[in-house]
Amino acid sequence: MCGIVGTVGKENASAILLEGLRRLEYRGYDSAGLATIVDGKIERRRAEGKLDCLADLLIKQPLPGTIGIGHTRWATHGRPTEANAHPHATDLVAVVHNGIIENYRELREELESKGCVFTSETDTETIAHLISDFLRHGMTPQQATAAALKRLVGAFAIGVLFTGHSGLLIGARRGSPLALGYGKGEMYLGSDALALAPQTNKIAYLEEGDWAELYADKIVIHDETDKVVSRKIITTTLSEAATGKGQYRHYMLKEIFEQPTVIGDTLESLALPSGLAVPTLPFNWKAVPRVTIIACGTASYAGLVAKYWFEQLAKLPAEIDIASEFRYREAPMPLGGVTIVVSQSGETADTLAALRYAKAQGQKILSVVNVPQSSIARASDAVVPTLAGPEIGVASTKAYTTQLTVLLCLALDAARARGTLTNDRINEILRALREVPAQINAILRDEHRIQELAQKIRKAHDVLYLGRGLLYPIAMEGALKLKEVSYIHAEGYPAGEMKHGPIALVDKELPVVFLAPSDALFEKTASNIQEVIARGGKVILFSDKEGIEQTGAKTFMNIALPKADPTVTPLLYVVPLQLLAYYTALAKGTDVDQPRNLAKSVTVE
Repeated sequence: MCGIVGTVGKENASAILLEGLRRLEYRGYDSAGLATIVDGKIERRRAEGKLDCLADLLIKQPLPGTIGIGHTRWATHGRPTEANAHPHATDLVAVVHNGIIENYRELREELESKGCVFTSETDTETIAHLISDFLRHGMTPQQATAAALKRLVGAFAIGVLFTGHSGLLIGARRGSPLALGYGKGEMYLGSDALALAPQTNKIAYLEEGDWAELYADKIVIHDETDKVVSRKIITTTLSEAATGKGQYRHYMLKEIFEQPTVIGDTLESLALPSGLAVPTLPFNWKAVPRVTIIACGTASYAGLVAKYWFEQLAKLPAEIDIASEFRYREAPMPLGGVTIVVSQSGETADTLAALRYAKAQGQKILSVVNVPQSSIARASDAVVPTLAGPEIGVASTKAYTTQLTVLLCLALDAARARGTLTNDRINEILRALREVPAQINAILRDEHRIQELAQKIRKAHDVLYLGRGLLYPIAMEGALKLKEVSYIHAEGYPAGEMKHGPIALVDKELPVVFLAPSDALFEKTASNIQEVIARGGKVILFSDKEGIEQTGAKTFMNIALPKADPTVTPLLYVVPLQLLAYYTALAKGTDVDQPRNLAKSVTVE
């Protein structure tokens, strides 16, 4: 969601902050702003819209200073206007904030009764006035910040500047991530390491409840009791090659085309030529009574595929829950159970809260994340990382397929431990999985067919996606991708449920996408295809050559995909659906990498 950057040192702060904010654009935002200290006083520049609007403003009204904070805002409290844009300030402090202050109304009433005048609709402005109130009572900036933090209820990561203190920047976190960057004569803070990549590769992550004083030559970290503590400094490997678009027009397309490489990298980390090499886990699969999988959005569809894998391959009962619902369901959890938490960023607020619930229920926590230093990873008993590299496009692509790769290897590991598959069958599935990168390359080389299809459906108002078994979650993921980037309404359904409602939508204008490899369920799906054709629907069939020939139906369009072991078909069939969403969005002229209203990392409830 909102992105935060801060710097204190000797260089021009505005240029550093603007570059950092550009690297946080992927998180989603609708306004942006900067604040620096100039001649001991706070100066701000804020603008609605994209960062180019703020950059244009800075050309007209330059913002000097060597200390500053910046922010990209995804609106929660208050409309996306300049008045609601961060940083928020009083005459004494300026604040940027990611998160939600749940008790801001009570605090605002209290502060207004003391004469504080608010100029925005946001919860964040409360933080600025609260710290200022403590400063007016004679506290130092450090004391005032520590006192204010104890009054705040909710989730936050903040950065604070102080009038008259041109060498001090304070950051704090509770519930939302905040990274610190160590430079030479310059220190930084940011929502993630990616924002700081151009400046430094030396990063420390604040723990829950921490706050930090940043000076040009040092950082002093305090825990939630205000005690000075140390946090591990790590060296990141983020590079311009990994975070740039390269030859591609959009990050989303680049990340789709990176999938053969990152799936291969992820698989190599979990399997040797001789067989599985999943790291030792802090539990015995044989003794696990049930697996609970928790995730949000695209990651939840990876979890639904994994449910099929765990139950079919390992004969291990598995539940998949959307984190935002699970955390309030008060679900009973079995003794000795394992909870698998799936998240690209490792910072998803609802998923993190669900993790804490499961942990309190005595579950072992295994996280599948793309950021090994994330909050979810640090709170887990074990981590199996996806090696997707930085994913910048808001619509997840390569993170999803690497999640599937990890989850399939975990299901195979469970099957081996529980004796439900022979070694020969496990190795057969691994061979099929090793062929997936080459098969995806073949799909990508045939992308012109998907471009042709995108032109045919770009004017559709609705699209229905149908699949059975392992392809049912892929139908939902395909529909989600189309919704996210093209803004066409789409729904994914199990094909067997079509006659229980969705068939009422079928007419000559409705594109109906069928995902139907020639597997054991093919004949069932072929009947559904005939039912749609009989009612005039535009059937778009994704299948292998054998399946297309067997159908023998007059479809609107067929897309031939490689024949594969049914177990790995989810990894293959999702790729053309990603391309379809991308090229449909391109045809409609939408903002592919930063779709309206969406955020990459959802760090508030």
